[in-house]
Amino acid sequence: MTSPQHEPGGPRFRVSYARAGTIAGVSAILCATSLMAIPSANAAVPTFPDNLVVFPDRDFVTIEGYQDRVGQTALVEVTRKGAGVIGSAQGVVTAGDVAFEINHPGGYCWGAGTGLNVTPDIQPGDVVSIKFNGAEAGATTVQDAYVTEHSSLSGTTLTVKGHAGAGVNPAQMEQRIVEPALKDTSVGRRDVRAVPGTLTAEDGYSSSLTFGTAGTFTATYEFNDAATAEIAAAASGERAMAWEVEDVDANRQGLTIAEFGELGGPGMGGCPNGPLQSGPAGPTNVKVAKVGGDLKVNWTPAQAVPGTPAITGYRVTAVGHTVTGREQAESGVRISDPKAAGTTIKGLTSGEEYDVYVVSVSSAGETFPAVPFIPETDSTPPTVTASPTGGTFPTAQELTLTASEQGSDIYYTLDGSDPIGSGGVAAEGAILYKDPVPVTATSKFTYAAIDPSGNVSDKATVEFSITNDPVPAAPTFSGAPVAGKGTATVTWTAPNPGAEGLTITGYTVQAYTADGAAFGSAKKVAGDVTSLVYDGLAGDTQYRFTVRAGNSNGDSPESAMSDPVTVQGDVVASAGPDQNVARRTTATPVTLDGRGSTSAGATYQWRQVLAGPTDPDGVTLSGSTTLQPTFNLPVFKYPMTNKPLTFELAVTAGGVTKTDVVTVTPVPDRVTASGQWKSRDFRVNGTSSAVGGTVTVRVGGPGGTIIGTAPVTAAAAPETGGVFTLRLRDGNAPATNPGNIWIESTLGGTAGPITVANK
Repeated sequence: MTSPQHEPGGPRFRVSYARAGTIAGVSAILCATSLMAIPSANAAVPTFPDNLVVFPDRDFVTIEGYQDRVGQTALVEVTRKGAGVIGSAQGVVTAGDVAFEINHPGGYCWGAGTGLNVTPDIQPGDVVSIKFNGAEAGATTVQDAYVTEHSSLSGTTLTVKGHAGAGVNPAQMEQRIVEPALKDTSVGRRDVRAVPGTLTAEDGYSSSLTFGTAGTFTATYEFNDAATAEIAAAASGERAMAWEVEDVDANRQGLTIAEFGELGGPGMGGCPNGPLQSGPAGPTNVKVAKVGGDLKVNWTPAQAVPGTPAITGYRVTAVGHTVTGREQAESGVRISDPKAAGTTIKGLTSGEEYDVYVVSVSSAGETFPAVPFIPETDSTPPTVTASPTGGTFPTAQELTLTASEQGSDIYYTLDGSDPIGSGGVAAEGAILYKDPVPVTATSKFTYAAIDPSGNVSDKATVEFSITNDPVPAAPTFSGAPVAGKGTATVTWTAPNPGAEGLTITGYTVQAYTADGAAFGSAKKVAGDVTSLVYDGLAGDTQYRFTVRAGNSNGDSPESAMSDPVTVQGDVVASAGPDQNVARRTTATPVTLDGRGSTSAGATYQWRQVLAGPTDPDGVTLSGSTTLQPTFNLPVFKYPMTNKPLTFELAVTAGGVTKTDVVTVTPVPDRVTASGQWKSRDFRVNGTSSAVGGTVTVRVGGPGGTIIGTAPVTAAAAPETGGVFTLRLRDGNAPATNPGNIWIESTLGGTAGPITVANK
């Protein structure tokens, strides 16, 4: 089989994902046949060069591409039908073929930035998606294909068997054995591969991938000699790969790599356990009160982490402090109700002090470690708050009563009588508050609470007047205002009209100046219009806006203020959006965009804003008097930096000049390195987040003496990104340990000082 090469103008293909073992392919198919895809019906598969590669056995995800979003924060979620989101993490897109990884050394842990601290047990059918600012930018549905048993060798024939579910396209599968030792055999490369079809000859072997009628597959390898067959058979860990989409350039999109024998759970130190690797989450807000000779225990019911077994109940235990013969008395209860929020432990020894433990119970075990709670004698009465706090309302409301102390019982009456009777217990006719109370008519509520220790709150009253003449809810702006010449365009979302049968009859929009003062009279539009070009505004002045909705009963409350906008005057200078530009191995063309500026009768002048005449980041602008000048972002070399480049556009018309600025931020690769020295032998090893650059090694500082350079090549699978090695021997090696070194990449990455170790 022949692999397409990385040629200018040709398709790009990514490096393989493998350990020493058996793997199923890479993001781009490596055989000559171009097979069209059967896309997933449930999720939008990323389009090359973007991709989501899922390793379900290791619960590991690689995010490839998305280079138009370098520096942006992405949200990656794992969703399971019937369970919702079972895992999530945020990561920042970096320059290079690999944007970032999750649950893999050098990447992010599951739960990073989201608080969902569990490593999901990724399974076939799960959907791994990526979002930016809430908008989905691609998803991979995990394919139901995997190896089911270790490879079997008979003579020179090696077979690998596996499962391919009904939803897997057999034409979009591959099985591969990766073993570096194969490179020194007749195979001449570090892997052998099996693709659908009959036996096909390759250097040192022939292979085929066939499918059975019961959802099975068999990869067969016929080696030219027994020694090579034994090397392949000794490779640990079989892999199978399936992908959702294959484009016309043979790029494999929506890729799943199943790895037989690999273990799931946290992929590196500090990452959270998997859903079955620890007990359930414990209850919160635990309160323990002494009530007579008993202990009353209250808590907020626990919530199971998505993807983990359901919580089935709780175990509450009181452990006495007294030790007799190395034994302590213990008393408690088991509760088979996941919604339980309290219990009372009875039958305790008078005068004994106890610690109380409350843990959740599930099929995965119990909360660990259990945290002790010390009982307290409570004499402080609770307080109760009401929301809303009463008043006149055009529509029905919902009253929520909240006690300050967990486990308190709240009682209320509707006739003004005291809800608490003599003896500190609920009065006859008092209603126990359980859930928010609908208030559909004019009403008066009198309420109070009794805490677990029997303390009674003060009585309070809240009154509602319901007029049943609803007005619309306040509208919300759907985006920032858009500036025009003496105008601003505002757009909003239609709110609830107030009640069934009502319609919005119109909107009222008011402009405000920067000091918060209303500007002129409000403008009105019809009820079926949700945008307005607000004219009559002063140029070069900042405004904000509000909008009200009206129906036959009146106007809604005023909306929240819009974002501020500065209205354009007679002359407009717009230098265009800021840009992030990845450094490359050759100069990168960049175009600035001033087309939003005044065009009639105007002249333009662009300039780079420099720190001084010797600023090392200066570039040469071509077409600096046009609306779209260009420059080349050079290949990185000291003393350049990666600080943002600032450009100013001056627009002159009718004797008036306006200016605007834009920044272009170079995005470098990330480099790491280590060095070691011994007499007549000096070596520097390192990594880069991108492939293709050249690394320079210096001594004496970032601009010190160059002692060598090295190319950055693709890392061996399963690692991603690039690696480099500089080795100097004999007379080329430094005579003594250089102490510290500094690293500089042509793609902009730098590192140092790095201490050189003695070997």
